[in-house]
Amino acid sequence: MKIRLSRPLVLASNSPRRRQLLAQCGFDFSTDVRPTDEVFPNTMPPDAVPAYLARKKAEEFQTDIQDKLILCADTIVVLNDLILNKPANAEEAVGMLELLSGNSHRVITGVCLLDRGTYTTLTDIATVTFRKFTRSELDYYVSNQAPFDKAGSYGIQDWIGLTGIERIEGSYYTIMGLPTHLVYKMLEPYFLD
Repeated sequence: MKIRLSRPLVLASNSPRRRQLLAQCGFDFSTDVRPTDEVFPNTMPPDAVPAYLARKKAEEFQTDIQDKLILCADTIVVLNDLILNKPANAEEAVGMLELLSGNSHRVITGVCLLDRGTYTTLTDIATVTFRKFTRSELDYYVSNQAPFDKAGSYGIQDWIGLTGIERIEGSYYTIMGLPTHLVYKMLEPYFLD
């Protein structure tokens, strides 16, 4: 099913997973990514961080949005109150995965839609429970699956998700990085058909 929108949609993300999900929903869109300082106040509650960062990404388009809809997203992984962002290297990736091993954690994705100066932000939260991993499994995953562009050092659709997730509460797509059910609702007012 192809969904026609009243105005052009721009996905402000380099994520191949977000592009895939948005296309699978039936939307036509272009992509445009602007450099954004992804720093947030250290006193900010973890649940507020993804929407805050998604809005910061959208703000980069404020001066030249023209007649376009700008869609931005950000995802973090939270273990207790510790935010696990993208790892800088293999050692950091293995360390994050060791923390997640045998535990439940939250995956929080915030989305922001910029429409002619109006920002709409929404957040969705899912909980993931991993089985206990061996060190050799973690080394294999980090060496062979390149988790460096993923919050918490893993992709749910990768080997570690396929073999290690015992339970999910919430949307699978929120964990992938785009809560498609929320995005569909955000864009519904712009549907032509």
